[in-house]
Order: sequence, then structure tokens, then C-alpha cells
Amino acid sequence: MAMGVSLDQEERDGYLTGQLLIAMPNMRDPRFARSVIYVCAHNADGAMGLVVNRLAGSVTFPDLLEQLSIEGGTACEKIRVHFGGPVESGRGFVLHSGDYRHDSTLQVDEKMGLTATVDILTDIAQGRGPRCSLLALGYAGWGPGQLDSEFQANGWLSVAADETLVFDDDLNSKWERAIGKLGIDVSSLSGEAGHA
Repeated sequence: MAMGVSLDQEERDGYLTGQLLIAMPNMRDPRFARSVIYVCAHNADGAMGLVVNRLAGSVTFPDLLEQLSIEGGTACEKIRVHFGGPVESGRGFVLHSGDYRHDSTLQVDEKMGLTATVDILTDIAQGRGPRCSLLALGYAGWGPGQLDSEFQANGWLSVAADETLVFDDDLNSKWERAIGKLGIDVSSLSGEAGHA
């Protein structure tokens, strides 16, 4: 998927770009159980998104900066590294508010962008980064039609994204809060797909 272009409305129609995916309670893949994923791109070629409610384990932002020989201040110690998904788990992605733009930024919409270069890490470390950001290692990816099939199999729900759900630090309640945006009681969700 091209990372340097903005998607126009015609390309977004019928797709989930800019939405949050919410794993159904019956999600069988443990990598995605109770996950909330921000969809950065979704079109006929497939989909790409970042898990926004799971940390990457023991990896820290200061560790990453040290590996990349980037100077960081004390504010960098508060930045957490997320598990973005199982694809290319050694590659970093920064999902961020739309106020930050770089030549390599994929502008998801006017409110959100995705940048996967060292430049944004340097800018964040030096206090010149976006107003809100989420650093993730790896991403979730789907081939052509795969995400659509998973929806038909009752694997996911979708809801409009908002900055609070995407960027806040309360990871433990994001899944419940995302479902709550739909006005659905978690206990009423069924894992069975309906057929007429």
C-alpha cells in the first residue's frame, strides 16, 4: 500500500479506513482476542491497521531511541510501545494526530496520520512531534477481501474512531469502551453469524 498519499472520499466509500475494529468475544486468534484496531488503510488490495490496546512487552521508547542513536529527554520515558500486530513486528509505526505531516506520512483523514520513518521518532524525542501519538511495533494486515470475509464470519464489529479511544493510556478498558460506543451490552453478543 502506498504510504505517501491521502485517500480521497471515493476510495474510502465501502471501506473501513479510519474506523476502529473491535474483536468479537469469540475471536479465536489469541493475537487479536479483545483487541481494538485502528484501520489505517482499507481498499480492494486489502487492509492494514494497528492494535491500539496492547503493549509490546518489555520494549521501551528509550530503548528504541538508543538503538537508533537518537537523543531523548525525560519525557520519552513515559511513551509506551504498543503491539501493533503480528506482521513485520520489528518495524515501527506511529499513528498520530493530523497536526503532524511529513513527506512520508499517510494521511488517513484530516484527524489522523501514520508515519513510519525515523524522523517522527526524532521529532517526538525532541518535543516537536504530533500532539497525540501511539508508537507500535508491527501491524495487522489482511489480503484482498480477507477482512470482509472475517466480518461476514462475525469476527469483528466496527465503530467510528475518536482520539480518546485511540490515544488514551487506559488500555484495559478500551475494548469495553469501544463496544459501548455502539450501545451494545457485551454479554448480549453472540459468536454465531445470523442467516436468513
